[in-house]
Amino acid sequence: MADEIDLFGDGDGRAKGGHARAAKLTPEERSAIAKKAAKKRWAEADSAKDDTPRLLESFKSKLSIAGVQIPCAIVMGPEGVQRVLSETGITNAVLGDRSGASKRKKKASEEGGAPLPLFIAPRQLEPFISKEMMDGPLKPIDYVDGARVVRGYDAQILPAVCNVWLKAREAGALQGQQLDKAMKAEILTRALAETGIVALVDEATGYQQVRPQNALQSYLELVIRRELAVWAKKFPDEFYENIYKLKGWQWPGMSKNRFSVCASYTTNLIYDRLGPGITEELMKKTPKNEKGYRPNRLHQWLSDDIGDPMLATHMHSILMFQRLAIANGYGWKRFLHMVDQVLPRKGNTLELPLEFTDSSET
Repeated sequence: MADEIDLFGDGDGRAKGGHARAAKLTPEERSAIAKKAAKKRWAEADSAKDDTPRLLESFKSKLSIAGVQIPCAIVMGPEGVQRVLSETGITNAVLGDRSGASKRKKKASEEGGAPLPLFIAPRQLEPFISKEMMDGPLKPIDYVDGARVVRGYDAQILPAVCNVWLKAREAGALQGQQLDKAMKAEILTRALAETGIVALVDEATGYQQVRPQNALQSYLELVIRRELAVWAKKFPDEFYENIYKLKGWQWPGMSKNRFSVCASYTTNLIYDRLGPGITEELMKKTPKNEKGYRPNRLHQWLSDDIGDPMLATHMHSILMFQRLAIANGYGWKRFLHMVDQVLPRKGNTLELPLEFTDSSET
């Protein structure tokens, strides 16, 4: 299990001004402040209702992703096991230093009785926040951790919030100084495309060793929709053209039927690497007919808020690897080797870092 840490402590996010003020206090003053804060936390924990979620044993840690660390924990409440992330951690991951506007909006929302997390505080994001998001992962989770009650958010909020920032950027709604925040959201989304947020939190906290057998199915229900979506083009022509180039085949254009083996290449490069169990679940949704064909595209079953962004960001990464391999004159096997090292198929063991030779290029 993960070591005990201060999940929502000020270790990483404490303002510089706090350090300066603390330095001016006498030992007696600091002791008095600490005692007052401790009493407040104890009072909150003592007054917590029986159905208030509580930290599950010692399952808390810091989630390391895309170069940032986000405090995370596993809690148990009336709704069962929940994976939570720190509001401060998400804010720092996307926004970095908190802006004055975000602080003012946060304070105003709290005074109005409806706390608004800082990571979606900019008004430019409001048109892109759905009611489902407000009623779902944006609902805060207050839970008991030892002698205090702390606040977190469902871990699924991270990819959803990143998607809001990316939609706002795509629509041209962001201001110039906000574009770097959207870039951070894009980097986080690409990292999340490799492994689902649920699996990441379970690994970081150590909960993966004891999680229920139905945890994977709960994760798949978030990524895969229940009803088939209308077909929309999700795979760029370049993806298939690059496959032909890497294989050394003549590209006939999209007007001609692609070689049937391209279907297995697509499964390998895309669906097998999105997350654990995704390929199997998608194939169950669209079984082959008597002629051996699937009547629908697998991507039509991906959810709008989680599955589609995962597919888009993963596709972007694969295209980058394809372009890099082609630019360096690599063949298909060397390209696959590159992808396996960085974006391994879920459930497969990572390859040993053996030296790669050019003798098996074709």
